[in-house]
Amino acid sequence: MSCFDGARGALIYKNNLSSPESVGEFLLEGKALMSFPNGCLRLENAESAELGQKANYVLWCKKEFPADMLLEIDFKPVREPGLAMLFFSASGRSGQDLFDPSLAPRTGEYVQYHHGDINAFHLSFFRRKEKDERSFHTCNLRKSYGFYLVAQGADPIPDADDADGFYTLSLLKQGADVRFAINGLEVLTFHDDGAQYGPPLGGGRIGLRQLAPMIGEYANLRVYEAKRE
Repeated sequence: MSCFDGARGALIYKNNLSSPESVGEFLLEGKALMSFPNGCLRLENAESAELGQKANYVLWCKKEFPADMLLEIDFKPVREPGLAMLFFSASGRSGQDLFDPSLAPRTGEYVQYHHGDINAFHLSFFRRKEKDERSFHTCNLRKSYGFYLVAQGADPIPDADDADGFYTLSLLKQGADVRFAINGLEVLTFHDDGAQYGPPLGGGRIGLRQLAPMIGEYANLRVYEAKRE
């Protein structure tokens, strides 16, 4: 049971991420290796981690989602260090579609996503990159355009070597509020006043991002309408 079950509306998208055909509904920016060794999507960098940001990538779902939604996806860390992130409410800064050809090309380098042509929320839910990120684990929610850290909470997912199967990530965007939970445990919340960090963000695309040399597995993506309480 999710702690957000009261907000769960109609199912609007489902993808088991279990085969090469399932990622036909996605668009990759940058270079990544996608495989399905355990019947679920495994993501890892195709370029050497020594290239820094040029080795990173974003995998976008082509479907556009509404401003109010409940997203659930199962995640398992396989190899660290690295970082795993979820983008949502992503669109052009002037209201364009995220894939509008008028927007500057994006190749997975992070600056293109927080100080480029798009607005988005980005939630880093598994961070094992720098020394302090490996010893003190947090989930960080940022809002862009800009690089605003708007909420932070403790990360309950164990390191890759100790991970016991998959962990269910639940993201609720409901009006001006964003809430995030892992295995039913709520870890962070954010109320957007529409002023301090720029105008509110509405609907848009969702995407998965990893920092090399992270390897992660993903399964059972579900998106529901979010009912206003």
